[in-house]
Amino acid sequence: MSSKKKRVVILTGAGISAESGLGTFRDKGGLWDEHDINEVATPEAWYKNPKLVLDFYDQRRQLCLKANPNDAHLSLTKLEKHYDVRIITQNIDDLHERAGSKNILHLHGEILKARSVMNAETLYDLGLKGIKLGDMAPDGHQLRPHVVWFGEAVPKMYEAEDIVKDAEIFIVIGTSLNVYPAANLIYASPTKTDKYIVDLNELTNVKYKNIKHLKGNATQKVPELVDRLIQESKI
Repeated sequence: MSSKKKRVVILTGAGISAESGLGTFRDKGGLWDEHDINEVATPEAWYKNPKLVLDFYDQRRQLCLKANPNDAHLSLTKLEKHYDVRIITQNIDDLHERAGSKNILHLHGEILKARSVMNAETLYDLGLKGIKLGDMAPDGHQLRPHVVWFGEAVPKMYEAEDIVKDAEIFIVIGTSLNVYPAANLIYASPTKTDKYIVDLNELTNVKYKNIKHLKGNATQKVPELVDRLIQESKI
């Protein structure tokens, strides 16, 4: 058995956190059934009504703080003893971190962090606090949530693509690959890479034919897949 660990890259979406009580966006009853994207999650919304945007993200922050990692999050940490695991997440919660995973790239930002409206590079930990109008960064400009709004670039996409290019096993959890540009990451993985998708929904827009679709809840299917991969690593 080789001493070098296989590279496993995992892309997670809202579905993995849904079972921790954090609502998904696009499913029926999700966040966008209750909120208009254009009013709370775009640069235009921020300039039109920053207080409404801050209130929306403060509500989401409170939900995140109350949520706990579920069996899907926790099972992924077990893989790290047997594989070189890298997690790329579309989620802005910190459940992967609290579960114990080490190598995590947040594509769409982090709800528990803030940044100046004039500087996207320097981040500030919010802890239990929210952001209010008048809360300034050290540079003298208003703080905003450290999240990627609709219509904004996803600055970490290139880094994510570089990670995926080295994947020997690629696992997609809790996303039906309808959120772009993140959905294109599966095509950045090598053709021969073993690919799995764990999601409740049918796959309608994935061109690869050699993908194993594990249809079901993340808390059931992910631990099953993790146990199988751990056994395979021992052969």
